[in-house]
Amino acid sequence: MQSRILIVDDELSMREFLTILLEREGYRVEQADTAEGALSLLENEEFDLVVSDICMPGLSGLTLLEKIKQMTPETAVLMITAFTTAEQAVEAMKLGAYDYIAKPFKVEEIKVLVKNALEKRYLQRENSRLRQEIRKENDFSGLIGKSRIMRDIYSLIEKVAVSTANVLILGESGTGKELAARAIHDNSTRRDKQFVAVNCGAIPDTLIETELFGHKKGAFTGAVTDRAGLFEQADGGTLFLDEVGEVPLQLQAKLLRVLQERELRRVGANDDRKVDVRIVAASNRNLEDQVKEGTFREDLYYRLNVVELRMPALRERPEDIPLLIEHFYVKLVQQPYTKDDITPEAMKVLLAYLYPGNVRELENIVERCLIIGDRKITLESLPQQVLNCGSDAPATVELAPEGMNLEEYLDSVEKTFLQQALARSGGVKKRAAELLGLTFRSFRYRLAKFGMDDES
Repeated sequence: MQSRILIVDDELSMREFLTILLEREGYRVEQADTAEGALSLLENEEFDLVVSDICMPGLSGLTLLEKIKQMTPETAVLMITAFTTAEQAVEAMKLGAYDYIAKPFKVEEIKVLVKNALEKRYLQRENSRLRQEIRKENDFSGLIGKSRIMRDIYSLIEKVAVSTANVLILGESGTGKELAARAIHDNSTRRDKQFVAVNCGAIPDTLIETELFGHKKGAFTGAVTDRAGLFEQADGGTLFLDEVGEVPLQLQAKLLRVLQERELRRVGANDDRKVDVRIVAASNRNLEDQVKEGTFREDLYYRLNVVELRMPALRERPEDIPLLIEHFYVKLVQQPYTKDDITPEAMKVLLAYLYPGNVRELENIVERCLIIGDRKITLESLPQQVLNCGSDAPATVELAPEGMNLEEYLDSVEKTFLQQALARSGGVKKRAAELLGLTFRSFRYRLAKFGMDDES
């Protein structure tokens, strides 16, 4: 691809000389005789390099440089100066010029400078492209992670998104269930329609029916107009029912009918309305247990759970923690992230912590650190509960005056270390056993003792 160069100089002879020289080198060249003219071209066209004189009538070359860096910071700028304007040349470098050349200059000298400036521009563009590809590998529709367990989730989402099947997303609070639901919608044929999310646990039992299905004017006190519910709002798109296990049992039959018949009846109405909605539901509770307890309908459970997607706890994918920290840093600070923005000691502690609040808790921790640590993540900026968990030194334990249950205490300590070992090993049991100095058989026995044998 031909590089594009813009020559800016009020002297026609200099513009013509540089144009002929650079076109012979294979570049596409355009000219402007003023900074104002150059800015007009830059507003509508993209140039890889601008070669500009510093001293010009009207706007100076330095002012042009400043405006170029505001408009398109990636455009390289090479300044031309006279011997008497060396101070201005230094100022140009401070403002972001790639380099400057003094008049009179040699032909070979300008050729080399232009070639080097364009090579740097090319490398910057390639680096930007590679960073975007890396971000794409680690970022799937807002879900962040490169661990094997997350890559498997991305693959499942891609497969299920193109179908019309209902999906049930399970996982602890803060694991990103709504992000997964949005990813399913964004990768489906319904992506141009509405994605409507509702937290069923946040709506009072007395209001949830009208929220979901709408109501007719006069259906109850305060119903002064007809109102469409969330199902109708999501018509043609996707309805995300978060914490679906909280839907009252008496309403579950009506929800099941809508899923089966694809039609609903507003509260107080006598007629049915057709709706075309894809359902993605989520819960942080064990719905199978609720079915056994009689608090969740079995037929509704199987209607929702055509495809099951389990979002992992953050402790199950500790290798994604650095990526998430970088993501939240950039999101909160709005500037690029470097390794200098977090101390090694702080990273070590953050990798050891188990995150009972999962990804949501990590985001809160990063935000707190950036406020307290003046845009840096340090040990001093970490919350105390994280520091306590990440400390390598054993805690001092004292027997309470009223005594204690030693077996329960030792069991809690043992379970904590088992969880930490699994987290640090990425769920690889053999490696986790090695971290604790246990045989694999002994490690499996201890997992079974605490009902953790399925957590890896």
